[in-house]
Parts: sequence; structure tokens; C-alpha cells
Amino acid sequence: MKYQFSQTPVDVLPVTTKYRTIKTAIPAPETLKVLLDLEKYESRSMHGQLPVVWDKAEDFQVYDVCGNCWIDFTSTIFVANAGHANPRIISALQRTIDHKLLHTYTFAHETRAQFLKKLIEITPAQFEKAFLLSAGTEATECAVKLMRMHGQTISPTKMGIISFQGAMHGRTMGAEMLKGDPHQSAWIGYRDPNMHHLPFPYPWTVKDFFDKKYDWAKRFREDMDALKSKGLNFDNIAGFIVESYLGWGAIFYPVEYIKALAGFAKEHGCLITFDEIQGGFGRSGKLFIYQHYNVEPDLLCLGKALSGSLPLSAVIGSKKIMDLPEFGSMSSTHSANPLCCAAGLANLEAIESGNLIVESARKGDMLHQHLDELKEKYADRISWIFGKGLLAGVLFKDPETGEPDGFFASKVCEKAMQKGLLLVHTGRESIKIGPPLTIPDEALEEGLDVFDETIAETIQDTK
Repeated sequence: MKYQFSQTPVDVLPVTTKYRTIKTAIPAPETLKVLLDLEKYESRSMHGQLPVVWDKAEDFQVYDVCGNCWIDFTSTIFVANAGHANPRIISALQRTIDHKLLHTYTFAHETRAQFLKKLIEITPAQFEKAFLLSAGTEATECAVKLMRMHGQTISPTKMGIISFQGAMHGRTMGAEMLKGDPHQSAWIGYRDPNMHHLPFPYPWTVKDFFDKKYDWAKRFREDMDALKSKGLNFDNIAGFIVESYLGWGAIFYPVEYIKALAGFAKEHGCLITFDEIQGGFGRSGKLFIYQHYNVEPDLLCLGKALSGSLPLSAVIGSKKIMDLPEFGSMSSTHSANPLCCAAGLANLEAIESGNLIVESARKGDMLHQHLDELKEKYADRISWIFGKGLLAGVLFKDPETGEPDGFFASKVCEKAMQKGLLLVHTGRESIKIGPPLTIPDEALEEGLDVFDETIAETIQDTK
């Protein structure tokens, strides 16, 4: 059963620093009506986050109406890479609203052309065209369609899609099937026989993960042979879709595993899609996470930090692949609308002008050095640290059994909230950290000190 955060206000010690303010009980009593109204009128599937009622968010801080202020280590699940309410984005939205062009469906508008030109210009050369949508899950569905359409230009039976068990590709029907989780997709009532799943190459499945002699390429071939033994014909594979890192823990793949996958795809005429929705646009210290693997994918799914604010996603690829659908056969009512495109263009300009990709790599070194020190300090509680750049996953374990400890992770998130720090609560044994790339060094260090303090106090509370 998932941990449920209490909505009963708790008296906590006041906090007043340069970057944090806590002056009420938490959750703030004055905000309870909002929480209760949501509980009454909204599906509970939307609930489960920390009981903070956001009033405004600016740069790397979040505020409620009571004057409480948090350092944000969530970027609203990696959307606000360029900072909350980035001034460029705000100005672009205000200009668009004042111009009185809010929606065009698929009719053309100038901002759409400007945004697409900028997007393609800043991405590697193999990405020549884009298809815009509203949500990340739409992008993954679109990628599956394009891979299968490409496969059928080679053979009518080339329909197979291979993904990884446990990956997060969205919540629509096709995206749920990609996860390879029978429990989460049970509502669908059937399984797509042309979707296949590889086990994720978790580091703990190797006796000595840090043994550089371990043959990850061989491991990939063995995993593929296991699918073949179940009846998969390699010639019928249309493509692979790879979540650039496993979302719940910021767990990257072994580089040699992905290189072997890329070699296999080339040999068998398969496409490779990288799902960069949670990781793109500087989060890892590179423009895209796939660049850490030294491979060249055919398609990218983009979202979240693509606009830094409004609903906008995309699939990008070569002209050959992106132009497979006929005129008018793929569209989405709200995608490519003027407001989202204006936000997207301003966001890309902000990332570029602020040198935020380089800053993410630099600050990421600070982040991971501090986290490695915490792992050593709390060796009986922290099992793994994952991630790159300003992205980290911290996995917790039970000190007696060594088993994953989701309850402890949830308590750390709750206590950190009470101290003025917002962390990504996954509901599992992991906590994810991903502040806006604009966060000052001093604020990053303060947030990490709070994280350290919170772990120590949670350990004491559980004794």
C-alpha cells in the first residue's frame, strides 16, 4: 500500500534562511480547504503528492499563500529546467496573449514555424523534422506508430516493438503496454502480441557491478536470445524504445549494453527510439541523455522540459521517417498552439543563453559528490546513488534486511517538506532529485544539507 501523507497540520520548528521560510504548521492550516476540495471533487488517481498547496513558483523556489517558501528539488518532475516562471517564457506568453492568437488547430502560425526551426537547429543533424503534441504519452504512442510504419515498408510482418520492463512511457493504452507490467496493464484486457520486453539490466543483478570485465554486450545478446526462444523472429522487429534512464530511480543503462542494442538494430533493420521526456534539454549535463551512450537513435520522444511550462511534446527524426504518414493523418487538437510554441521557443532560448547545459554538468558534479558522501555516511541506509548532471536517484534500504525501504524514503520526503525542501516522492524506495538548472550553488548546497539533516533525523525517529 502506498504511503499517504497526513493532511493534519503538524507544528514544526520555524525556518528562516536566505532560501527557505517555514512559519506555519505543515501543511499550512490556511491551505487545508484546497486539499479537502480536491479530495472531494477530484479522482484520487491525481493525489499522493506532498501536501503543499502551491501559490506561486519562481526560479528554484515554491511559495504557498501563508509565506512559506521551499527550495524545489523537483522542477515539477523535470519540467522547469530553465527555472519556474522564467522571465523569457513569461514575456513570450504575455506577448502572445496580447496578440490575441490562442489557438489555431493545425492551421499555420508564425510562432510554430519559428519554434520548429529552433528545435531542429539545436538538435543533432539526423533530426530533420518534428511532430508536435501535447503530452509525453502521445509522443511515445506516435513513435510506436512511426516505427511500425517504417517496418512495414520492409515487410508486412515487421511489427515487433521491444521495450524494457519497468520503464515509464506514459499512461495511455500503448504506453502502458510498453511498460511490460501485467498488473498496471491488466485493465486493457489483452496484450499486444507484437510487443516484447527485455529485463532491465539492473546493476544489482551482477555479482560485482563495478567489475569492468563484466560483458554487458554478451548480456544483451543473452536477453535477446531469451526472447527468441519464446518465438520472436528477429526479422519481425520494427524497433526498440528505450527510456533514456529508468524513471523511478534515475538508473542509467550500462553503455556497452546500449551499444550492443544499437549494433543489433542496425544489423536487423530496426529503428531505435529514445524516450527523453524526463531527461532531455540539459538535465543530465548534455542536451539529451542518449548522448551519454555514444549511439545515434532514429527517433526521440521529447516533452516536459521542451516548453518549461505548458503542455508540449514532440517526436523528432529524419525526413524519411517523419514523412511516412500521409497528409493530415496525424494531428492533435491542442498541439502546436501559439501559447505552447511561444513558451517552447522562449524556453530553448533561455537554456541556450543561460548556458544551462554546461551549468547542469558543473552543478551535477557538486550534487553527486555530496550524495556520494551521504552514501558513505549512511551506508546502512543508502544502497545506491544513480544519475548524472542535475539528476539523481537515491535508493534506500532496510538496515537489518538490506531490502528496499519505501516507507523510509517517504518519511524523508515528508520531513524534508517540513524543513523547506521539496523532493520527488516516487512511492518506492527511491527519492529523485532534480532542481531547476538555474539554482544557485549556495541554494543547491543548502538543500543538500537539509537532505542530510533529514535523513539523520528520520533514522533517529525510526529507532
